[in-house]
Amino acid sequence: MRASEQLTATEEKAGGIMLRRQELEKIKDMLIKMAALVEKAIHDSVNSLVERDDELAKKVIEGDLTINTYDVGIEEDCIRALARTQPMAIDLRFITTAMKITTDLERIGDNAVNICERALELNREPALKPYIDIPRMKNIAGGMVRDAINAFVNQDRKLATDVIMRDDEVDDLNESVHKELTFIISQDPSTASRAIKITYISKYLERIADHATNIAEMVVYMVEGKVIRHIDPEALKD
Repeated sequence: MRASEQLTATEEKAGGIMLRRQELEKIKDMLIKMAALVEKAIHDSVNSLVERDDELAKKVIEGDLTINTYDVGIEEDCIRALARTQPMAIDLRFITTAMKITTDLERIGDNAVNICERALELNREPALKPYIDIPRMKNIAGGMVRDAINAFVNQDRKLATDVIMRDDEVDDLNESVHKELTFIISQDPSTASRAIKITYISKYLERIADHATNIAEMVVYMVEGKVIRHIDPEALKD
């Protein structure tokens, strides 16, 4: 190969790398923006319940369309990046992980909408009891989502593992809510309708934590190339 041909080949390779980096950064930026909307939806959905704020609940429901738009856009960009740049190793895992993460984020947004729908129903009735564990679940689950995305952006395996370990806290609170509401119903059957709706909200928050755990598990896969879905969380501790 002549020197001029070698130079052209080198330039083409450099251009391809630059294109890949730009496309990956675009995907990362879009995913961060989507995650920020999802995290806000989690907090606002529970706040609409606690503060009995119908307008806030409706705003979250309407905002789900934007989250869905990000989901579709990121998936399309990932497919385009796979086709155009033919990534290898960590870049390939980054793209495939991003595609899976957006699916979990979209489902978290759906759960926030579900919370708002129950909140709108509960806001029409007298409050059953002060909300204590539900806001705690919101704070833990929302923090898990935020940290899972930070782990993805920074390729932080340790932070991802920490997110996975926190899932038990949400599970325990969910069980506590169910036990308390079952007792309330046993004492006054007329509370059943309201109590069941609150148990739904608790379950939605538990599912949000599960989706955050899924994201964290995919981050470990992206960083290490290791699938840990069926591994005991205790075994992940360093």
